[in-house]
Amino acid sequence: MNEPRYRRILIKMSGEALAGEHDIVSPEQLDFFARQVEQVLQHQVQVALVLGGGNIWRGQRAIARGMDAAQSHYMGMLATIINALAMQDALERRGIDTRAMTAIQMDEVAEPYIRRRAIRHMEKGRVIILAAGTGNPYFTTDSAAALRAAEIHADIILMAKNQVDGVYTSDPRRDPTATKFDTLTYMEALNRGLAVMDSTALTFCMDNNIPIIVFNAAEDGIIERIVCGDQVGTLVHRD
Repeated sequence: MNEPRYRRILIKMSGEALAGEHDIVSPEQLDFFARQVEQVLQHQVQVALVLGGGNIWRGQRAIARGMDAAQSHYMGMLATIINALAMQDALERRGIDTRAMTAIQMDEVAEPYIRRRAIRHMEKGRVIILAAGTGNPYFTTDSAAALRAAEIHADIILMAKNQVDGVYTSDPRRDPTATKFDTLTYMEALNRGLAVMDSTALTFCMDNNIPIIVFNAAEDGIIERIVCGDQVGTLVHRD
């Protein structure tokens, strides 16, 4: 097997990626992503996952209709825990040892997130699933991914996107003239307002020099290709 370029990765996946045509959480999608993780583990790569919750709860819609913002954000955090437990089950059905860890204490269903414990789990070959965002309202799961990547010393963040294979000048699903970037600097992405991750998370990655690869989550085997060094998607880095 090819020598991996990255030894410890954090995969950020939206909640929408876990939804099926008729299911809020699709067993087929869960198994698809569990298989992608299984492929990566064959290269002795350590894996952390951060999942969104948009398939279950869309906080901004509720806020627009008058719900208190903090209340809505906490509901979104709980949605990510549901997704984490579903992903944990899919991974463990493939024989993959996992630990779900939450930023909100919920001892009956998951471990509390403790940085040193999370690192130790990965060193033992366990996949960690980091749920409930940062545990604070007003911060997205993108920000949680950036923060956790820094805390666990991840080599890179892999940003899984729906139906888009990288970062474009504009939305390629709406603009046929949109062109794809192979590489970008953090500052270019911020100045252009490009859809890498939210600006708070992207600034944090820039300040802590955490590279990001944006890729199409639906492509089979793509995470393994990235880990093994293939040029896939869009790389966002310092220079």
